[in-house]
Amino acid sequence: MNTVKRCARPTEPEHMVRAPLCRPTLVDPCRDHLRQRRAEDPAVPVTHLLREIKEMGYAGSANLLVRYINQGRAEADHVSLSPRKAARLLLIDPARLRKDQQVLRDQLAGPCPEMTTLADAVGDFAALLTPAPANAEALADWITRVGAADLPFPPAYATGLERDRTGVDAALTLPWPHGRTEGANNKIKLLKRQTYGRAGHRLLRQRILLSRPRAQRDHLLRKSCKTR
Repeated sequence: MNTVKRCARPTEPEHMVRAPLCRPTLVDPCRDHLRQRRAEDPAVPVTHLLREIKEMGYAGSANLLVRYINQGRAEADHVSLSPRKAARLLLIDPARLRKDQQVLRDQLAGPCPEMTTLADAVGDFAALLTPAPANAEALADWITRVGAADLPFPPAYATGLERDRTGVDAALTLPWPHGRTEGANNKIKLLKRQTYGRAGHRLLRQRILLSRPRAQRDHLLRKSCKTR
């Protein structure tokens, strides 16, 4: 199913081409020389380039050099990014990025106005994740700005936040974490999946009671017996 979705989403065939996972090679130390030579003479034969970089200490093969040039790595300042790595650069808090990652993020978001808007929206939302009383008003402004932006996905995310606005405001403004509540919800879902299609609400309720700590479990069982 995920493969079908991945193939159905692109609007053009070129969007299905994934960036190559390029690792450091023996050609990297000679990249500046290759870039300069190809800028001076775009038709320079690979055999000439191979002879020149061998004099500089290159110990690789001609095939490696050809692949390096065909992938565009002689002209690029960095390895081609996959969509997943590009998304990670945009989603990580800029304050936690290394210097080279920060430069790469700026290069990724700078040339395209849509990417600049997206990067700013992600950064502004990340700042809201630290609970503060003023975050509710700031979130309303963020939803308005993102909803008016000409972007494919953030407006839909903003619409989802608006539907559960009370819960989102509480998470962004109150200092109390909801980790224990989410943990209890996950545990109940796990117990429900274990008996899916084979048991009803009565057995699920019994398993939830028995999964509690002993003191709490005994109290709930006594209370349950009294109400029957």
